[in-house]
Amino acid sequence: MIPTLLFGRTGHESTRTIFGAAAFWETPQKDVDATMDLILQNGINHVDTASSYGQSEKLLGDWIRRNGKQFFLATKTGERTKQTAYDQIRRSLDLLHVPQVDMIQLHGLHEEPDWSTAFGPGGVMEAVIQARDEGLVRFIGVTGHGVPVTEFHLRSLEQFDFDSVLLPYNHVMMQNQGYAEGFNKLFAVCKERTIAVQTIKGITRSPWNDTQQNRTTWYRPLEEQADIDLAVHWVFGNSQVFLNTAGDINILPRTLDAAHRFESRPSEQDMHALTERLTMEPLFT
Repeated sequence: MIPTLLFGRTGHESTRTIFGAAAFWETPQKDVDATMDLILQNGINHVDTASSYGQSEKLLGDWIRRNGKQFFLATKTGERTKQTAYDQIRRSLDLLHVPQVDMIQLHGLHEEPDWSTAFGPGGVMEAVIQARDEGLVRFIGVTGHGVPVTEFHLRSLEQFDFDSVLLPYNHVMMQNQGYAEGFNKLFAVCKERTIAVQTIKGITRSPWNDTQQNRTTWYRPLEEQADIDLAVHWVFGNSQVFLNTAGDINILPRTLDAAHRFESRPSEQDMHALTERLTMEPLFT
């Protein structure tokens, strides 16, 4: 069974493996339907999408229209100003065929001047608060990528009491001392304030480089079950974080299989051996 954990202070006990619906970017509807069957069969009760994930909201919404909303549903807006963000939230609800989403997230807020615009007069923060007050969303989160994301998330938490944060987390990236220090500082704040910590890029092998891209992820993922086991179990070794699955429906079954079999975090020796054997590289430097 995939372990569960209270998703911050939302009151929802989410599976620690959250389905990342970026995998539905341009997926045929029949494959979307089969994947949704798979996640429900595996007990996944939390789905994360975004307005910028290609056709994801539309495809997921078609499934919801036919089957109902059976999980905690989160989406994201990448807009930075109030009206454009509010309009996008309403459009997301229409595409998803729901009157309300459980969570709206500020998408990719890890650069200036985006951050200042978002929190300034007429910024996206005003839109998400309005949407929450109107009952269109229940909770508000913030997401980001790259090494500076921990600094930006800490700044964001000084400005607003977000319900969740989302950022990269894997063994290779945590070898970057600066990133590790920032992550641990952010994690401590989130733990103290009962803010959910979602992690992405958990099964990253490297940037694509010269390798022929054969996956729908924008980075090269781990492929073999034993390797995915190590990466997933390492993330799960931090008992207070969630793992958002990679954006490829064909790798998803292996990630779910690994999540079911988690017992303990692999040793540093095992993780360093994996890194050396596959010449793994950090996605962000």
